[in-house]
Amino acid sequence: MTKQILAFAALAAFALSAATVRAADDKKPTEQQSRMATCNKDAGEKNLKGDERKKFMSECLKTKKASQQNKMTTCNKDAGEKKLKGDERKKFMSECLKG
Repeated sequence: MTKQILAFAALAAFALSAATVRAADDKKPTEQQSRMATCNKDAGEKNLKGDERKKFMSECLKTKKASQQNKMTTCNKDAGEKKLKGDERKKFMSECLKG
């Protein structure tokens, strides 16, 4: 009976850990995490170190957010002026936001 309880406990622990791993894999990076990854890649390509890297990362993280907000505002305005609706608007917005 003790062996059965131990086997059941081990199986339950395994199932719980597998479910936790699956849940972690399903999460997509947040906007901030994506921005951080992009800025980090750019800093690496420029071979920045120490204080230069810190300054670059700080500015990059600030400007990426502002740039995206500015793009969204501009693209929305342009789509409105063109009176785009539905799929046409989605396609236009996607291409406009990409740059």
